[in-house]
Amino acid sequence: MTATVITVLLSIYMLFNLGHTFGYVPVDTQYFFILLALLLPLCLLVFPLRKAGKAGSHGTERALFGFDLLLMAAAVGANVYLFTYARDIVNLGWEWAAPTHIQIASGILWLLVLEATRRAAGLSVVLIVLVFSTYPLYGEWLPDPLETFENEPFGKTVAYHAISSESILGIPFRAFANLVIGFLMFGVALQHTGGGKFFINLAFSLLGHVRGGPAKVAIFSSGLMGSMSGSVITNVLTTGSLSIPAMKRTGFKAHYAAGVEACASTGGVLMPPIMGATAFIMAIYLNVPYSEIIIAAAIPSFLYFFGLFMQIDAYAAWMGLKGLPRHEMPSVRETIKEGWHYIFVFLLLVFMLLYLQREALAPYYATALLIVLNQVTPGNRWGWKEIENFITGVGRLFAELAAILAGIGMIVGALSMTAKISTLANELLSMAGGDIFLLLLMGALASFIMGIGVTVTVAYIILAITLAPALTQSGLNPMAVHMFMLYWGMLSFITPPVALGAFAAASLAGSNPMRTGFEAMRLGSVIYFIPFFFVLNPGLIMQGTVPQVLVVTGTAVVGVVLLASALQGYMIGVGKLTHHRMLQWPIRFAVGLAALLFLAPGGELTGYTHVELVIAGLVIGLPAVALAWIQARSHAVA
Repeated sequence: MTATVITVLLSIYMLFNLGHTFGYVPVDTQYFFILLALLLPLCLLVFPLRKAGKAGSHGTERALFGFDLLLMAAAVGANVYLFTYARDIVNLGWEWAAPTHIQIASGILWLLVLEATRRAAGLSVVLIVLVFSTYPLYGEWLPDPLETFENEPFGKTVAYHAISSESILGIPFRAFANLVIGFLMFGVALQHTGGGKFFINLAFSLLGHVRGGPAKVAIFSSGLMGSMSGSVITNVLTTGSLSIPAMKRTGFKAHYAAGVEACASTGGVLMPPIMGATAFIMAIYLNVPYSEIIIAAAIPSFLYFFGLFMQIDAYAAWMGLKGLPRHEMPSVRETIKEGWHYIFVFLLLVFMLLYLQREALAPYYATALLIVLNQVTPGNRWGWKEIENFITGVGRLFAELAAILAGIGMIVGALSMTAKISTLANELLSMAGGDIFLLLLMGALASFIMGIGVTVTVAYIILAITLAPALTQSGLNPMAVHMFMLYWGMLSFITPPVALGAFAAASLAGSNPMRTGFEAMRLGSVIYFIPFFFVLNPGLIMQGTVPQVLVVTGTAVVGVVLLASALQGYMIGVGKLTHHRMLQWPIRFAVGLAALLFLAPGGELTGYTHVELVIAGLVIGLPAVALAWIQARSHAVA
């Protein structure tokens, strides 16, 4: 708890520039070393060598705990030692020529970061970090394009990792220290004050009684909760425990209910205003205000959730599924009366992010206001136990994320030290032969593979330093490229054979995990296409004139409706597309093709204007819709 409180106070001291008031202004590296001195030991404590619940002899337990204490002391000592030399490191350029004592401290920190990464993120991530972080030691022996000019000494390599501004203290950890801490604290405060329960109740009060209501509730509540937590699995287990039983009760099949929850929870991480840690790192990589990331993510996330909503509505109409009885739903008025302060705080956060553009300070004001309002409103007031639980929850998140970001920062550091970042981009461009579509397909595949089994943040950072330069050098919009990698990195949560989000939801629903994964793929199908479309025409991420943005968004909405209709076999205003066994597939195929033509943006890269694509969509889609309408009317008369 003490480490957590000091971390928060230290971040406030730095971000609010209190050093000018108290007369001591530390350099950034001093701030970062103190954070590591606080959070690396906390990570070793939160994730001990002996896992809770595992039996062992008393002597073994004491030995393991003693070893953890030794590592914690080493973590504090190494970082404090480097802290005392932080100004010399900057002024004397020691990142390239560190003295022996600094190299020794750096080696200790390197080993401790690897161990903390292993405990927080797992073996697969730490192996990736280990291979990359030692790359300068053996790069000379590798074939092109990975060959380096010469192998670096071990001491020089670990010193670069520990004290340069490109590795452990690089962009990932700087994003954590300067932006993410406040938002993590806000997300935990929102959950511990009852915000999660409020948003779920609000969703049920608004949508629970309508056609397919519980599934629509899952979209609304999981979207909001996912945006705050930044974790797909946590979101599934939190909101899914309520939404999945409600869906099954109203007639949704178990695998369908689980697929809905998996898709909604995955989309939550892509939805503004918070979007998890990855979006903050993206803002730093692109060197833009975080508010620009929020704006860019707005339309794609809306299209994703709108597509999910339309598929659910079509499925509920096709299956004749009703909502829950209205008398069982909480009152909208009472729900808002009891939780108005959550909405107020959320609006304050958005106002400060978008209008005032104070992204670093906004979550601190929002958290403070939320806690104050929570204490003066009945229902969820904190006592000492609740305060302790809040601080513990915040500390666990701090420790886990700090360890992971410090570890994967070494991937960036190794490529920076060997100057391979720019050459890798050139090699990728050469492999693609200048074909942008091939390069995008390579990027999608790489992003998907990197997203399997590792966190989205890890996948994004690796791709941002290896693949993104190649895509941007080919003439694509930088914001669109980075959003493209974020979206495709998320797809492994709903795509078999991994589909971690779908499998977690299947465990709650009691459904077959693989069948749930394929259902989630179908429900979330829009997400597979949207990244390609906003890369080809950045109007979908609000990079363009107002008319361009409105046109591409409007036609994309029509395309989403048609795609949902084709996938579910039901179209609003027409009815079922499946009345004739033989004709249903040509009809659905034509409607689906028309959907893609409406979704696809025109421009130089596609070779067609937007008007031409829309006309082609109308030519293909209108006859199919007309035929389906005639069949539906004939079936109704019969």
